[in-house]
Amino acid sequence: MPVLSAGGMRFQHKWQDRPFWMIPSAAQKNLEATVRRAVEHGIAHIETARGYGTSERQLGRVLPLMKRDDLIVQTKIAVEEEARVFVDNFHESLARLRLDHVDLLALHGVNDRLRLEWSLRPGGCFEAAQRLREAGKVRFVGFSTHAPLPVILEAIRFGEARVGAGFDYVNLHYYFIMQRNWPAILEAARRDMGVFIISPSDKGGKLYAPPPKLVELCAPLAPMAFNDLFCLSHPEVHTLSIGAARPSDFDEHVGASALLPRAAELLPPIIERLKDAMRRATGAADPEAVLAGIPEWQDAPGQLNLQMMLWLRNLALGWDLVEYGKMRFNLLGGADHWFPGAPPSRLRELSADDIQRAVSASPEAARVPDFLRESLELLGGDPVRRLSQS
Repeated sequence: MPVLSAGGMRFQHKWQDRPFWMIPSAAQKNLEATVRRAVEHGIAHIETARGYGTSERQLGRVLPLMKRDDLIVQTKIAVEEEARVFVDNFHESLARLRLDHVDLLALHGVNDRLRLEWSLRPGGCFEAAQRLREAGKVRFVGFSTHAPLPVILEAIRFGEARVGAGFDYVNLHYYFIMQRNWPAILEAARRDMGVFIISPSDKGGKLYAPPPKLVELCAPLAPMAFNDLFCLSHPEVHTLSIGAARPSDFDEHVGASALLPRAAELLPPIIERLKDAMRRATGAADPEAVLAGIPEWQDAPGQLNLQMMLWLRNLALGWDLVEYGKMRFNLLGGADHWFPGAPPSRLRELSADDIQRAVSASPEAARVPDFLRESLELLGGDPVRRLSQS
């Protein structure tokens, strides 16, 4: 597995599925050039998903023309309540890709306990994926997740009592700005699972368009290169998904990966500057420190995602990640289980006393109402839809 993967989330023509004849030749040529550039760089892992619009259909016109043994192809199929629907969707994806098997199959979006139960119960999607493996259609089975840490850990530990009975790998979020999933990465390493980081450039802070403050703090590295190096400096992390929209999008990441031998020299002074800036802006070096004692969204008043709102506030104050914060903040209330919680505007319906009672376990309970209102003022705006909904 290369340390960089070619993510198929952004080079496709449309987020909605279309027959191939509706795809402009320029769009297809761009995808083909992007995939071939990836392979030239040694990025042999091409990953996509059934939910990525035209991505699979377009890949199906280029992957069969390449040497199959040189490629590691992954697709992701959304978990379903009925496993037969999951299997039907997989076979449709395989037909779109025009391949006889995929190397990696991920159960896509194991984001909450309901979808975890659909995955792991007898006769569920995991068992269905194992049958596909036995039939030679899949080599390894993993899962992708936006879930809270306890759900991720439960999925990783599934099958622990039987060697080889659980998942082979996990796709999850982990970046310098968001390290709360580190225990899951350690648990995956203990089980010899592959660890695949989702969208480090975008979900890691919209680092392709970083604010000047972050650029200054990360020098001499670019923020995107710094984040790559930070993630890959942990041997438990195996690959980062680079969601390239064009061939040149790989270049900075390839340059960053070449600096891995110097990580111990380059990272510490940058990390110290970043922590100092966060400390001066918020009182804590870690933007996630404020989350201690804050309930999950299901248990919060009005089902507000207080944890997300507080974390994004700190990123905006400490490192000027305002545009990133606005994008994520305004997804709340409109992205279903991918980004759960009620619209942040509902905070206005709550009193400070309501909030304080809900966060009484937090060391900062008295100040949390002010923090949340500051978050709403800094980041609130028009609702945002996920790319796949746009």
